[in-house]
Amino acid sequence: MLDIKNITVSYGIATALWDVSISVQDGKIVSIVGSNGAGKSTTLRTISGVVHPKSGTITLNGDRIDHLPPHQIAQKGVSHVPEGRKIFPFLTVLENLKMGALPVKDPKRTDELLKNVYELFPILEQRRNQVGGTLSGGQQQMLAIGRGLMSDPKILLLDEPSLGLAPIIVDAVFDVIIQLNRQGHTLLLVEQNAYRSLEVAHYAYVLETGKMTLEGEASTLIDHPHVKKAYLGR
Repeated sequence: MLDIKNITVSYGIATALWDVSISVQDGKIVSIVGSNGAGKSTTLRTISGVVHPKSGTITLNGDRIDHLPPHQIAQKGVSHVPEGRKIFPFLTVLENLKMGALPVKDPKRTDELLKNVYELFPILEQRRNQVGGTLSGGQQQMLAIGRGLMSDPKILLLDEPSLGLAPIIVDAVFDVIIQLNRQGHTLLLVEQNAYRSLEVAHYAYVLETGKMTLEGEASTLIDHPHVKKAYLGR
């Protein structure tokens, strides 16, 4: 579905990604593991068009998207749930969700997507008229994921979905990730909680200082000596 080939990304004179290649197959969860500053968020920002690569290509179902602006990439089926949630704090829960549905032109489909989000996150339906900024951190993360799903994406990019959340909420977020994949969603996951990320993923990449250093089946990488020492504390 998504193919990233040899992209290099810079912020001014500072290079954030060097010759990075990633492939995400339809219906799979792929995880990117790495420490702070490794370039994980930059990778997602480049896929969604927030920044553009200096070289290399990004294709979605065979069509190049690396030259497109973010709104056109979203229309093609890429939904980015950013680090820090970035909900609209002064809009209600329902208004936030409807903002996510802007690429969807069929009102009936929008209603179906909203129903699915409410089934995943019943608390959002209960609080649909509450202003987003007054929700708890965990509820805001649910709202951010729900808003991402409202665009009916072909692939969902999740950037640090468990960051700053209580352990019981982290469990709930990863349960939702598994549930989404069972529903047929394709996900690219960036997550500092390497163990949980590798637990749910089918395939994984290790990104270190802007370069891919390891890749393989997630169930294999979770036992790799370097991964265990550097990211799993073992």
